[in-house]
Amino acid sequence: MTTTESFPLAFDTTPSAARRADAEREAILADPGFGKHFTDHMASIAWSFDRGWHDAVVKPYGPLQLDPAASVLHYAQEIFEGLKVYRWADGSIRAFRPEANAERLQRSARRLALPELSTADFLAAIERLVAIDADWVPTAPETSLYLRPFMIASEAFLGVRAAHGVDFHVIASPAGAYFPDGVKPLSIWLSQDFSRAGRGGMGAAKTGGNYAASLLPQAEAYEQGCQQVLFLDSEERTYVEELGGMNVFFVHRDGTVVTPALGTILEGITRSSVMRLAEERGHRVEERRFTVEEWREGVESGDIVEAFACGTAAVITPIGRLKARDFEIGAPDAEPGALTMSLRDELTGIQYGRLPDHHGWMRRLA
Repeated sequence: MTTTESFPLAFDTTPSAARRADAEREAILADPGFGKHFTDHMASIAWSFDRGWHDAVVKPYGPLQLDPAASVLHYAQEIFEGLKVYRWADGSIRAFRPEANAERLQRSARRLALPELSTADFLAAIERLVAIDADWVPTAPETSLYLRPFMIASEAFLGVRAAHGVDFHVIASPAGAYFPDGVKPLSIWLSQDFSRAGRGGMGAAKTGGNYAASLLPQAEAYEQGCQQVLFLDSEERTYVEELGGMNVFFVHRDGTVVTPALGTILEGITRSSVMRLAEERGHRVEERRFTVEEWREGVESGDIVEAFACGTAAVITPIGRLKARDFEIGAPDAEPGALTMSLRDELTGIQYGRLPDHHGWMRRLA
């Protein structure tokens, strides 16, 4: 299902009568954590089979009203996005590659038989929300405002078909520094019993079901003293796919950078940005199937010198160790790799305005 709007919808705005006082907001921004506090407003757009997208509003943040028979509750017809907004030293507020988030939401919508929201309407929704809640964008180093756009099937109907009523919302949450005590390598648990997605499934869509599938393996990872879980392909259980919420990269001694090919994994926006930056430095970047055994043999021979993960929340984080039932690769106290940290510094430098944005990735919102 697609939309035909060539211009963004007009948003009505209803300011919240219960906006947090300055002192309360500043107390939250001093220690926001991640996903624990939310701003005073949200953006919403309704869709129906007959009317298309309509009723675009910015309104007070609050509970959603859903019928118990809403399709999302029974058939998991739901997708979401995640992106960050940064306050630069000049006071401006900018988002990192929001157009790419809009396009990925459209791809996810196609896979889950949801209506596609135009890029213009997606951008308008986040711009209107950030404009009214601009004071919630923190100023401390390495902090940001995290935006969560999401789309749910809201029609009250128990038949198994694509919903004829859908709601799109955007909420925002201030986020603290991911590594408040400095960047530290991750320990990763290899899931050998569970799969995240299979061929022809929804692995490439950003939908809640994929994350639900990772929760039990993630709990196993915690029990093993690891911070993240790594999934293998569902058919041969040989090829590296992705972590519970991040893409992975491997750096070879000759400078080649390898990352698992798309198909059953999420096409991460940070992933594509890292690939672009690495290529511009002269590194050969390969998207291909990559086995755990190749990782182990590469580390043992010295051919693989770094491994790292990337995603919206952490940006780039080094991988120190992969732990499995009967073997380990690397060590939990391994030093972060030089290329890993250099790419992290470059990407975060662009995001926070410390380095020039030669790619036009940063969109000014306020």
